[in-house]
Amino acid sequence: RSILAQGLKLRTFLHDFAFGFPVKVMASMLRQTIGFSARRFVAPATAAAGVGAGLFAWNAQSQSQCESMQDRVIAGGIAAGTAGRSVQCEGGTAAKKYETYWPRKIMIVFGAPGAGKGTQGEKIVELLGIPQLSTGDMLREAVSQGTAVGKRAKAVMESGGLVSDDILIAMIEERIQAPDCAQGFILDGMPRTMVQAKAVDDMLAKNGESVSLVMAFDVDPKVLEERICGRWMHKASGRSFHVKFRPPKSMKLDANGKPIPETMKDDETGEPLYQRADDTAEALKKRLDGYNSQTVPILDMYKPRGIVKMIDGGAPMNKVWDDVLSKLKSK
Repeated sequence: RSILAQGLKLRTFLHDFAFGFPVKVMASMLRQTIGFSARRFVAPATAAAGVGAGLFAWNAQSQSQCESMQDRVIAGGIAAGTAGRSVQCEGGTAAKKYETYWPRKIMIVFGAPGAGKGTQGEKIVELLGIPQLSTGDMLREAVSQGTAVGKRAKAVMESGGLVSDDILIAMIEERIQAPDCAQGFILDGMPRTMVQAKAVDDMLAKNGESVSLVMAFDVDPKVLEERICGRWMHKASGRSFHVKFRPPKSMKLDANGKPIPETMKDDETGEPLYQRADDTAEALKKRLDGYNSQTVPILDMYKPRGIVKMIDGGAPMNKVWDDVLSKLKSK
């Protein structure tokens, strides 16, 4: 009876404040109004608060998809320890997307070099409208924008040192405050070690959050070698091409069937492509050794939570995407 009363009180609160409040403000007001800590929710309250916060975040981001149409969010209805929920967007697209992929996705993609996490990550970004955050891109962005974390990283790099884990974590914490992360985000290339994984968990826990999905792409090493050694990159955008699987339109081959470097150009800009110095069979072996010894154990840390989803990255591309789609869905 006490729980039901608490649930009804929460339902009324959510209804009265359904428009215009950032999720962090809502969480703070919930604690003050109902009088319990976010880390000590009973099960029904957790369900309702999670639904409410998720709806508000999704609704705020969905306004651009619904354009000028009014979004209506109705949250509440606690019964038998579950929370009823419905989202209505007059265009229907945002509502469908929310129901399919709720709640907010905080994802990590794992995979050895060439496993396809970058290619599939681009599709997830397009589908869900959440950013894929790589440490390299975030570092360059933070340094170019002159943020506090960027200045720290720049000083270290200019001195010839390696950027420390605490700077990387601070950089991620700063980046995920941006509006485009309101529905979630994908971490790519971080964490790479158990120490980094625990630091990411601690960072998210500050806001009562945690990693919600880990996708691990598994590919046979022989397939990885073929993929890696034929890969060409566009430096400015990070777009990748492959002499066999995704050749640039400009590619021409020499008498031995090898690509002529001068003809390898980006499809969109016409700018030259390049091959990474470590995209060789010898370098790949070292990178795989490091991945297997340092990164793979992280999966064992997350598996007990039931959030690790294994993907056969060696399957045909369309089947890989079908597998990704099925494991993205919340139901």
